[in-house]
Amino acid sequence: MTAQALLRRATGLSVSKSVAERAVNQRMEQTGFSDSETYLQALTPAEMTQLIELVVVPESWLFRDPQAFYATVELVQERWARGRATRILSIPCAGGEEPYSMAMALRDGGVPKQAFSIDAYDLSPGCIERAQAGVYGRNAFRAQDVAFRERYFTHVADDAYRIIDSLREQVTFRQGNLLQFDTASYSKHYDVIFCRNLLIYFDKPTTRAAIANLSALLADDGMLLAGYAEVPSFCQNGFAPLQFRQAFALKKETAAPASPVQVPPLPAARPLRSVPPAPGRAAAAAPSSAAPAPARTRPVSVPSPAPARTPAPAAQADLLAEARLLADRGQLREAGEKCHAHLARVPEAAEAYFMLGIINELAGKMDLADDYWRRCIYLQPDHYEALCHLSLLAERNGNHTAATTLKARAARIYQRRQASN
Repeated sequence: MTAQALLRRATGLSVSKSVAERAVNQRMEQTGFSDSETYLQALTPAEMTQLIELVVVPESWLFRDPQAFYATVELVQERWARGRATRILSIPCAGGEEPYSMAMALRDGGVPKQAFSIDAYDLSPGCIERAQAGVYGRNAFRAQDVAFRERYFTHVADDAYRIIDSLREQVTFRQGNLLQFDTASYSKHYDVIFCRNLLIYFDKPTTRAAIANLSALLADDGMLLAGYAEVPSFCQNGFAPLQFRQAFALKKETAAPASPVQVPPLPAARPLRSVPPAPGRAAAAAPSSAAPAPARTRPVSVPSPAPARTPAPAAQADLLAEARLLADRGQLREAGEKCHAHLARVPEAAEAYFMLGIINELAGKMDLADDYWRRCIYLQPDHYEALCHLSLLAERNGNHTAATTLKARAARIYQRRQASN
């Protein structure tokens, strides 16, 4: 089995071939192996954990997308007024920025500590260690208002600040993988689940499996907070939006949720009390967002077939449907060819450009993905998914001004759709 396939099996993440090979080469240098095949055959659970650490890049900060926290405070306050405590899950939790932000928001809202509990999981042992330490540098304080730092942190060195012990004690951190979570023991256990910016790195089958597990973990009257790019995937798999402005909150539909899907686990580097063994990133580990490191390779365009006579609309739609199936199977070149064939017949097909962006993102060709998504929104300015992906890419590249502008455009489109429904 290739390194790419092993990592995908362990984490569910669509890691590009170049990223997987780069991680293997780095670990080979550190462990003294000279042959990749020998290295992969000798992989132990502990070494797999080290390999995974090189391909996930947890990117988060305190009070990222704060509307989600305000919506949760409102829900917790309402439930506590009725004598009901709220159980909150953050998965993946990255370095702890998200669950600690939730704890601070609840403290600011006057919610007593007995009114809630917060569990936080991540695939990465390194992330869990950082979260438990609770020490953050300059990049964690990107919110417009950082007055919370004076209330809840102590200065430890240079730009480093440590969260106060009373808040650290409010969050329970564990390593684990959402795809291998013990949904039977924790059926409908959580009233609020944060799972933001994880599904965008999954293929469709893995996305469905992850959403099924989240649905199994969420109480029937609970609330799930997603990343703005992930709302369509949830709505296609048993969830419906809630009317919280820019919080991207969802609820389970009245129909019975899908049965949880279990992905066969690899042996774990260390046992977890409530999560089956897994070397992978915790229930949606990450992220608040653990994402595969984008590969900076030279863009390579997929050859376009010769123009053909314009077929019937059904045949045109079939080309894009075939492209989606091929991309889901990992046949990226063939999927690209189908998209180009469609564009040869329908040159202004925004959806084909969007799909080419996804295909090139999966291949690690981020510059080319960016170009295709920009062509998509040029042809269809209200293409919600393309705007979301462009925003995330800008954020990952450190262009926060562009990310904010694109995110605001996507949010306006999302709100208009909700109003029309």
